[in-house]
Amino acid sequence: MTTYKEIFGKPIKVVSSDPTDAGAEGQVWYNSTLGSFRSVVAGGAWSSSSPMAIAAYHVGGGGTPTAMFAAGGSFGSSDKTQTEEYNGTGWEAGGSIGTGRGEMGSAGTLTAGLIYGGYRVTPPASTKDLTEEYDGSSWTAGGALNTARYSQGGFGTQTAAVYGSGFNPSGLVTDTEEYNGTSWSEGNNPAQARYDVGTGGTLTAGIIFGGGGATAPVVYANTELYDGTNWTAGPAMNTARQALGGSGTQTAAIGFGGRSTPTVAIAEQFDGTSWTEVGDLATARKSVNGNRSNTGNSAAIAVGGINTSSATVSLTEEWNFTANTITAAAWSSGSNLGTGRYGGAPFGSGQTSQVVAGGLVGSPTATVNVESYNGTSWSEGNNLGTARGNAASGGTETAGVVACGRNGPSMYGQTEEYNGTSFSENNDCPSAAYRQTGAGTQTALMICGGISPPTFPPYNNTSFEYDGTNWTSGGAMPQRGDYMDGVGVTTAAVVFGAINSPGSSGVACLDYDGSSFSANNNMNVPHNGQHTVAGTVTAALVAGGGAPYAVSATAETYDGTSFTTNAALGQPGQRGGKSGTSTAAIACGGCNPPVASNLVSTEEFTAETTSLNYKTVSSS
Repeated sequence: MTTYKEIFGKPIKVVSSDPTDAGAEGQVWYNSTLGSFRSVVAGGAWSSSSPMAIAAYHVGGGGTPTAMFAAGGSFGSSDKTQTEEYNGTGWEAGGSIGTGRGEMGSAGTLTAGLIYGGYRVTPPASTKDLTEEYDGSSWTAGGALNTARYSQGGFGTQTAAVYGSGFNPSGLVTDTEEYNGTSWSEGNNPAQARYDVGTGGTLTAGIIFGGGGATAPVVYANTELYDGTNWTAGPAMNTARQALGGSGTQTAAIGFGGRSTPTVAIAEQFDGTSWTEVGDLATARKSVNGNRSNTGNSAAIAVGGINTSSATVSLTEEWNFTANTITAAAWSSGSNLGTGRYGGAPFGSGQTSQVVAGGLVGSPTATVNVESYNGTSWSEGNNLGTARGNAASGGTETAGVVACGRNGPSMYGQTEEYNGTSFSENNDCPSAAYRQTGAGTQTALMICGGISPPTFPPYNNTSFEYDGTNWTSGGAMPQRGDYMDGVGVTTAAVVFGAINSPGSSGVACLDYDGSSFSANNNMNVPHNGQHTVAGTVTAALVAGGGAPYAVSATAETYDGTSFTTNAALGQPGQRGGKSGTSTAAIACGGCNPPVASNLVSTEEFTAETTSLNYKTVSSS
């Protein structure tokens, strides 16, 4: 019998732990600790990723799994104009399309994208012949289709695209049109009249599969292949369906989700000869779209859609066929606070060291209660000297600071410092206000904005700096606001959230350099109300929010310039929590009126990880 050494020229290694380098793929070794032969093998699986900022179905998509656009789409009886861009981790805002619509054809890349046709659900509903081109930042009008229609589908590039089949007020359309970057011309028609197909490939090597008939519940499983001139029949999918996502090439395509009475999660891969079922999506959905990459079926993105409860979703899932196991970023439950509260003053380094001081337990009755978290449980600490909520805060568990706040109609300028055991009073802040942001440490704290009745409205635009002893006035905010939060120190801080008058409520981002504020790119979604913050001015995370009664679970990361969506909180609402690093983010307490005015829940953030996919070959 031929041995492993004779085949590969070396014996099997004996190790006490599995190797962690990517070069281990295909190798075999003996793990003496586990008592088994092991290897690293490639496999395919879907993993959850950061959701889109705005839920939608029938979006137009194009690009690669690490550089994708998702444009337009519909939600109920309205249409999106927003474009969101995906970088392999999360979504950030892109340029808006000229005409909001969904169910359009799409093709191309993030920096050379294309959408065409589509259906506008906003009354009066209409079918479109519009074409728009994307350069990675803005959309411009292209040549109109010869036949107006809608059909999730299309393939190719910005200068060599195909739209085959579709639907319009006249019924099903078999028309094929080709785009050369300027205008559309007629091509030969496919054999099957249908719409909302899955697609992949290029103008000279394209593929369409699945699709629906003129009336529900008629759906199709057949495949047709395009060579730039003619369509030919290909093998049928295992599961007939329409409104499915698709990506890949003519010989390496993948189709996922769709409506097959009922909505399904099934994914199938095509190898040029036959379709094979592979791992299902985590969430069954129809009207889902993909990135339409022309690089094969080993990686794909499924985004948006309508789930089995008829809810429009913002979900993103990644398909990867690799030797790695990808574990998506997520929030997990920790121990509950002893006292539920909202508007608490949090400070600390993160998940293993967090303090929540005071907060509101009524409307708006404050508490002096203080609790500390060690990563396992909350414990009671010595109380604040002054009961208050909606105070500004910063610092660590052994060197914290709480300033200002309110209790009912009373407002305070009091400053209290925490040494890890107890609070002591220091010099008052010149501004007796509440809902100010706090960013910094016990000896370098910046607070700004807030409310100071009876002058409310408007909100404040003032800022103050604390050096551990005294307060001094800082630069004025360019926009007034309250209920923000931030990270950094007095000489380099960034604040996020509710900038109310004037400005876009809840999406503003302001940088502070120790003397003046400057506006940066807005967040993708509003983070009104108190929210969780973590990290630094170039690597921050902000999550939750909602004011006065709307609630949000969205989380976004900030790199010093722009925002990208991340894993959503499990418990939406106005949440507390401050951490020194974005990977140690914690959300604690808060308010979610539909659930409870005083939340006790705690959540801890874990960033996305990648690990090798080990397999036991034999136990002897």
